[in-house]
Order: sequence, then structure tokens, then C-alpha cells
Amino acid sequence: MAHAATADRHVPARARACILAVNNIEVVYDHVILVLKGVSLDVPRGGIVALLGANGAGKTTTLKAISNLLQAERGEVTKGAILFDGQEVQSLSPNELVRRGCIQVMEGRECFGHLTIEENLLTGAFTRRDGSAAIRADIERIYAYFPRLKERRNAMAGYTSGGEQQMCAIGRALMSRPKLVLLDEPSMGLAPQIVEEIFAIVKALNEKEGVSFLLAEQNTNMALKVAQYGYILENGHVVLDGEARALRENEDVKEFYLGIAEGRRKSFRDVKHYKRRKRWLA
Repeated sequence: MAHAATADRHVPARARACILAVNNIEVVYDHVILVLKGVSLDVPRGGIVALLGANGAGKTTTLKAISNLLQAERGEVTKGAILFDGQEVQSLSPNELVRRGCIQVMEGRECFGHLTIEENLLTGAFTRRDGSAAIRADIERIYAYFPRLKERRNAMAGYTSGGEQQMCAIGRALMSRPKLVLLDEPSMGLAPQIVEEIFAIVKALNEKEGVSFLLAEQNTNMALKVAQYGYILENGHVVLDGEARALRENEDVKEFYLGIAEGRRKSFRDVKHYKRRKRWLA
């Protein structure tokens, strides 16, 4: 016990207060391509944090760095540290991270198309050792959040709609009883009504179940409605961060991510790129 207490003193207080603390990480692909450049972010326990930015800004790479999925793509974290639940986790395998309570829902949903919705949910419990009764109870709990999945429980996942597959992917992640879910582009390719439904469920899971979320999303408007805090990535580093309400009111965010400027819709093409950079870096 004394050893554990000593080790805990070496963990920064900031990291102990957060379920996730990413400290100044750099990510390199193929030993030469620098993709992330000094990214730092925190996810408070029981919080929802939005990771925002255009396609190619580095959002998915950040999530894969946290969940240790970079090696499959010839990537690696070369600098910095990632602490989950107060412990550095760069050396852990992805399934060890899942057992500790950190799981990623991949971009594009990635359901097992040849399995039914319920079989997909059961695959999410592969790390658990608490018996079939507890697993069955959790499936029913997930059906309560996603009633559409209950209706489609015996349908092959590959033949369900995009929204149903996204719900299935989130439900499968929840079957591992996570402390933190890394949710990558949940709105991609979905109708606005389905997007609103999924984000409402994310908010409910956070409030009722205490699950923390790091939400990588291009739909800035929707993400900032459910998140408490946000980070904006551009070209592999954080250019702006703050409380979600402050970001929604920030003129740069309105202009370049919400498409609103001086009370009217505005396109990226209407404004010089350097102007945005100058204001953010001033």
C-alpha cells in the first residue's frame, strides 16, 4: 500500500482529477510523417469534451493515440504522455485499455455485418467475467436507451440503417461498462434527425450512467450543444479551447465552423485563411 501511495504522488493533481489527461503528445507515421504536434487535452470525470476540426485536422489520430490503435497503421506516439484514470497507458494493448474502462467507437460504425444486432452487442462484453445474468441485464439496459435496437435485435447488422448501425456501435461499446468512450464522428453520413437522437442519447448516458465522452466531430454546432468543453484542432495541433458556451459565442468559431458571421451564413471561401490564423495566434 505504501508503494501505491508513493506512486500516486508522482501523478499530477490535474491528471488525478481527470479521467483522461493527454500531455503534449506528438504522433509520427512511418517514422517520418509528423501528424500531431504537441496536443494536450483533458477529459474531466463524468464530462463530455468535444474535439473539433475539419477533416484531416488530426481528430481520429488523437483518438487512436489514446486507445493505442496507431501501431496497426504504422504510427506511434513519439513524445508526451497519455494518462487514463491516473496511470500512463501508452504501453498497454487496446484490449487491456478496454478492461480498464477506455473504449473507442470507430469512425464509420464498423459493426459486424454478418452478425445480428444482439450478437454485435454481446461481442462488446468479451472482456467481462461477471456472468451471463449481468450481461443480459446490460443488454436490456442498452435497449432501454436504444429502443430501435430492440425492435431490430434479430436483424443482420449489415442490413440495418446507418443510424441503427451507429446506435449498435455505441451500444456494443457500452457493454464493456466503460468509464470513458472515445466517439469518432458519430454524425457522419446520418440524417439530421438521427444525429439529434444519437447526441441526445449520449447526453443521457453521461448524465444517468456517469460515462465520460471524448467526442471527435466535424458537426461543431451539435457537438457544442452536448459538450461542456471543447478543443479545436487544425493541422495537428490545438488552436483554440474553452468552455462550450464560450466557443459557441466566439466570433472565429461562428465564422469558420458554424458558418455564421455578422448575422449571415458565410463560406470558408469568402475569407483568407491567414486571417483566421492571425486572429487565433495573436
